[in-house]
Amino acid sequence: MRKIDIFDSTLRDGAQGEGISFSVDDKLKILQRLDDFGVAFAEAGNPGSNPKDLEFFKRAKTLKLKNTKLVSFGSTRRKGVSVENDDSITAILNTDTEYAAVFGKSWRLHTETILSVSPEENLLMISDTVSYLKQKGRKVIFDAEHFFDGYKDNPEFALTVLKTAEEAGAELIVLCDTNGGCFPDEIGSITEEAVKAAKIPIGVHCHNDTGCAVACSIAAVKSGAVHVQGTFIGIGERCGNTNLSALIPDLQLKLGYGCIPSESMEKLTETARYIAEIANVKLAGSMPYVGRNAFGHKGGMHADGVAKEPKSFEHIFPETVGNSRNFLLSEVSGKSTILSKLKSFDKKLDKSSRETVRILEKLKELESLGYQFEAAGASFELLVLKELGRFQPFFHIEHFHVISTQSYGTKEINKANAMVKIKVGNRFEITADEGDGPVNAIDKALRKALEVFYPQLRKAHLVDYKVRVIAAGDSTAAITRVLIESTDGEKVWTTVGASKDIIDASLKALLDSIEYFLHIKAEEARKPTARKTSERIR
Repeated sequence: MRKIDIFDSTLRDGAQGEGISFSVDDKLKILQRLDDFGVAFAEAGNPGSNPKDLEFFKRAKTLKLKNTKLVSFGSTRRKGVSVENDDSITAILNTDTEYAAVFGKSWRLHTETILSVSPEENLLMISDTVSYLKQKGRKVIFDAEHFFDGYKDNPEFALTVLKTAEEAGAELIVLCDTNGGCFPDEIGSITEEAVKAAKIPIGVHCHNDTGCAVACSIAAVKSGAVHVQGTFIGIGERCGNTNLSALIPDLQLKLGYGCIPSESMEKLTETARYIAEIANVKLAGSMPYVGRNAFGHKGGMHADGVAKEPKSFEHIFPETVGNSRNFLLSEVSGKSTILSKLKSFDKKLDKSSRETVRILEKLKELESLGYQFEAAGASFELLVLKELGRFQPFFHIEHFHVISTQSYGTKEINKANAMVKIKVGNRFEITADEGDGPVNAIDKALRKALEVFYPQLRKAHLVDYKVRVIAAGDSTAAITRVLIESTDGEKVWTTVGASKDIIDASLKALLDSIEYFLHIKAEEARKPTARKTSERIR
């Protein structure tokens, strides 16, 4: 098994994605998760560019990392400045990391037009920087920026850049498709030429501007690259970087390369979702391996087939990467889909069981009222548990009251106040809170009351709220369907509510979300070592 080193740049290149801003604490948490998962390297920032990264590297020195080498990042020395007097180089040295990654130009267009230096000066900047860091005891990873475009423009110059870094003492050379415009066949053939020319290991760093970053990285590995850079969920500048949560299982599970400890593979999904949560990024349901629909089956024939033999419609077992199978309910699902879901609760159930008939009738009744469970697996699970008599309510709402004030024609944010009275066992709690609109106010007031009894609720929060009017006729009295997506940072679940009153529909979805969370936490507490059910709906 050929070993491929995984170099994660979520904390540096990933942070350049739109809307992403990591705090120092965020970066430390992600770094610890990456170490637990088992990536070889984590590039955590550019200490010469901002005070936040300086603070991060200072605090990161106290971490006891088991698997991951921390890497500081910067550029080659500036033109006209000696390497000893370049502040960014000094900043790299001050981080005390074992490894330093520095980038230099390998495309003459950038050398002459962007840096405004001669090709000879560019090579000297590379040589000075790598050799100086080497003399100071650092192991240097040289990132040949724009290498593939540079090679297509002038192969001799691009390969000379690699040779210069090699002779200066670099441990590894990384070929960068910085513009992300190359295709896998180009990446493969050019990487092969670089591997032939170099005496040290070659890595690859691809961007996703053609949607080919993962495929390009695989092509490079097949052509001899032994090191791959990317970000864990594909985030990054423009269209993002190589998505490591797809690339790692592609390489290890499909192609037989060694990327991470084998026992870490089942942590893939939870690690991806954890990083997405901290980055405040909504993880696409269709994302390979880790998306909530990666093993989702909607068509009746597909669902029936996978229930009989999983490999008939699944390329791997979902548990291999810590994900789970999800049968989607819809008009094309068929009865077999529902039965497949029900069997995850009780294998004795079949289409003639009284419980099955009752649940099917309940589904029809709710669908006639505007409910739809295809995207609301948590609500469906609660429905089944209640019909099977396996759900114990955690609380009861005695009453609630909402007052909403509107400032029409102004830029003021409309505020609402909510008061909620709940009952838990024989105890009552009354609380009130203010929110941006009635639904937010109810959510905050309800959680405040429930957290008195269930402090674990502080970990759960809403990440998405969708409203759809689904009945024709008088639109002001039409049925409204509300979908709420929630998370505790690791699991993601979706609930649904429907009513002619949008607040009532929202409250139903919200109550399902809270009850589902409390239920799964209670189940985990009762069975801390129990194996997760393959069909568990998130």
